[in-house]
Amino acid sequence: MRRLGVGMGWRPEIAEEIGRLPGVEWVEVVAENICPVALPEALRVLRERGTAVVPHGVSLGLGGAERPDAGRLAALAERAEALGAPLVTEHIAFVRAGGLAAGHLLPVPRTRDALDVLCENVRIAQDALPVPLALENIAALVNWPDEEMPEGRFLAELVDRTGVRLLIDVANLHTNHVNRGEDPCAVLDELPLEAIAYVHVAGGIERDGVWHDTHAHPVTPPILDLLAELRSRTAPPGVLLERDDNFPAGGELAAELEEIRAVFATPRVRTGPGPLGVRTGSGTPDVRTGPGTSGVHTNPDAPAPRTAATRPYAPQPPQWQPAPGRDTGTARRRLASAQSGLLSALVAGAPVPAGFDGARLRVQAEALAAKRAAVVAKVAPELPGILGDGYRPAFLRYARTRPLTGGFRRDALSFVEHLLAAKDETEPRDRAARRELTRWWRQRSGPVPLPAGRTARLAEQFAGRLRRQQPSRAPRRRPGSRRRRATGRNASRAD
Repeated sequence: MRRLGVGMGWRPEIAEEIGRLPGVEWVEVVAENICPVALPEALRVLRERGTAVVPHGVSLGLGGAERPDAGRLAALAERAEALGAPLVTEHIAFVRAGGLAAGHLLPVPRTRDALDVLCENVRIAQDALPVPLALENIAALVNWPDEEMPEGRFLAELVDRTGVRLLIDVANLHTNHVNRGEDPCAVLDELPLEAIAYVHVAGGIERDGVWHDTHAHPVTPPILDLLAELRSRTAPPGVLLERDDNFPAGGELAAELEEIRAVFATPRVRTGPGPLGVRTGSGTPDVRTGPGTSGVHTNPDAPAPRTAATRPYAPQPPQWQPAPGRDTGTARRRLASAQSGLLSALVAGAPVPAGFDGARLRVQAEALAAKRAAVVAKVAPELPGILGDGYRPAFLRYARTRPLTGGFRRDALSFVEHLLAAKDETEPRDRAARRELTRWWRQRSGPVPLPAGRTARLAEQFAGRLRRQQPSRAPRRRPGSRRRRATGRNASRAD
């Protein structure tokens, strides 16, 4: 695997700043946010300098019950080729099920069914992509009931059966430790470390006992400790800092990168199979010289961590096969039913599926709605401008009964249609705001009429009122047209 070094997540808001940061050896871009035939100028300049660019996909949903969409795979392949990328990355997650979209990465159950489906989907993706694929472990707020294996074993079997590489996010390991009680060091113990393509580091915040992987706060000491723990076991080809919002000044980003570089450059000395000073909160490190720790649940009888010497890494096998005696079609149907039930509970108000923690699902549902509101605000920044402080509560009321089924641009249009059709406290009562919303909708709804229905009819009524308020103008004759003489004939012809 090619060495990458220390990198930074490329975002348009900090594009110029990234170009000035010292020691940034490579960048990662969200694949769906760039156009391969018209790359942003700042990104093009980085490429001309020789900076490697890795496209990071978020919409394939390889952990979903459906096979990967050919169009999405082709788009990811096109971006890899346009960027001259050494690899592409995606997530072990599902993002849609039962005709609904999550707008977020949701966890895959660690079951044999899910593993069989994921392996087949990964092989389909590998066959369609021009460069190697690496998959990222995700952060989760909820636990699937009746899981059959821990995360480390699930990832190890995925690598064994497909040859896919891994993108290990140590911030996600920390998130799952706080939110799901999982032992990050046990995950590292079972990983095929030589399959790691690179590592993600990101900041977050803890509220009411729940860790939120925001990518909008500084990296905390427990996450740096996990990076040091991983670095003590292996030397990954690269490490990257993610920052998606609440961007600090360049000096703060440079300082965070320097901290990460220092941890990444020099591995801490291990004197036993147990973890190094891994902090589980904001307290002091628990310095290790052997197995066992307070706060991090480790197994003193666990084998020593696997290294390249003890666990050889097999390249991608020429042909994937499901586990003996297992029917992938049946597994897909069972997985589809389970994922549809969970997603319906999260975004459509359906009952909580058996075995899930209802309180945690409510927290997750609120987080999904809040993220959806934030993304729509970025896609359609005029809407918060028109509605002011009323935007967020109005959108959250809308989201409670209208799950995401398409893209966020369609969601923005649907939100405005909902506001214009509403006849209760959710409607904007300011006439000027209603006029602005109507004008916004008319400009963006496109040449194809919306399906006939109450919402569309009401929106057209509002548009008609605006047209009638405008001064009338005499129709312009086309150049070269001839006046018809006032005769008794009512026939006409086109000129």
